[in-house]
Amino acid sequence: MTNAFNEGNQKSPIICIGGANVDRKLYIKNKIVPKTSNPVKSSMTVGGVARNIAENLGRFGEEVILISASGNDPEWEEIYNLSSPFMDLDHVAQFENSATGSYTAVLDKNGDLSIALADMDVYENITPDLLMKNSNLLRKAKCIVVDLNCPSETIDYLCSFTTNNTIPLVVIPVSSPKMNRLPKTLSAVDWLIVNKDETEAYLNIKINDEEDWRNSANKWLELGVKNVIITNGSKGVITGVENGEIRHFPSVETPMVVDVTGAGDSFCSGVIYSWLQKKEIDYIIKSGLVNAHKTIMSTYTVRQELSQKQFILDMEEI
Repeated sequence: MTNAFNEGNQKSPIICIGGANVDRKLYIKNKIVPKTSNPVKSSMTVGGVARNIAENLGRFGEEVILISASGNDPEWEEIYNLSSPFMDLDHVAQFENSATGSYTAVLDKNGDLSIALADMDVYENITPDLLMKNSNLLRKAKCIVVDLNCPSETIDYLCSFTTNNTIPLVVIPVSSPKMNRLPKTLSAVDWLIVNKDETEAYLNIKINDEEDWRNSANKWLELGVKNVIITNGSKGVITGVENGEIRHFPSVETPMVVDVTGAGDSFCSGVIYSWLQKKEIDYIIKSGLVNAHKTIMSTYTVRQELSQKQFILDMEEI
């Protein structure tokens, strides 16, 4: 791939930092029976939160750089081949004695997640040191998107780096157990896109109804986040923005759910893309909801037909 980011070319890329892994999906054919062999159909795609968002944004026509850590193995080769048309991968650090990240999802016959197994140790290598080596590159970013596969000291480093260099920062959690990687003060964060479970885990609360859900958005804003979105599956999302306004947006009715994997990442990508285009909040949230809706109807983690042009059509259609 030609490197669009050489010195003579002062483009401002979006830099995504975090996971790039192989996603294996095992579809159980019948009812799951524990402690025995279950017949499955299996498939393999490339995934990882930061990588998925990078691919979505690359398909939108954005210049994207991925910073991650991988093994030097066939899994990384697979990721490289399928990702390189949409992003610059020259800044992924390879570690000989590590396995490239992998995520194995077992889906029941309705397509819902039954259990997921994640081998993500390699991401402990995405250290502040690794980012310092790329600091000239990071300074050029028009936006930095980081997922919580990165160690907490890396998130802390990025918070101070983006503050000092006035670069927008978007933080995407990946699971409830990793919420403890978020810093205690979140004033560096322009957007936090988080789900209900992750919110409950971090704020140590229970969200039982819409009032709790709205209150949780207020709590996030009180911690310094400029804009927050709390997603809640088919119930839609609640947003809290800088002026303190809290709103609920229903999800797009999806009659045919093919596969929910990647829906969250495509939601985040739609939001980031439209926000960087300085769209109104209604349009920004709708962008996320529409992209997620279309992804759920596809077998792919990042839908293959996505392009700038296709997205405009999708937005008009819904």
